[in-house]
Amino acid sequence: MLIRGLQRATDERAHADAANATAPDDAQETIFDKILRREIPARVRRDGLTQLALAEERHEPILGHLLYAAKRVAREQQLDRGFRIVINDGLDGCQSVFHLHVHLLGGRTLGWPPG
Repeated sequence: MLIRGLQRATDERAHADAANATAPDDAQETIFDKILRREIPARVRRDGLTQLALAEERHEPILGHLLYAAKRVAREQQLDRGFRIVINDGLDGCQSVFHLHVHLLGGRTLGWPPG
């Protein structure tokens, strides 16, 4: 599980702008690059879906699996009082890692509205 401290929305936007200014292949290496090179064990599904806005009906099974996997991680992390799932999608959504993934937030009361 990857854990990063919560950041202000302006920080997230700056991070996304910087990431979007470079091609995904030229971006700074992330843990996901290590997973793809099999340096870190993982089950990887390669269907090329980079953001939710680009999903098609054929992606429905993997999207359902993604949400169910998040639920399993929440249970493993003992987030039984509740959690939030976030998908950063596109530039205005502050997406800075160019594959579809979820952020699982929990362990404390989360405010609304977010960001």
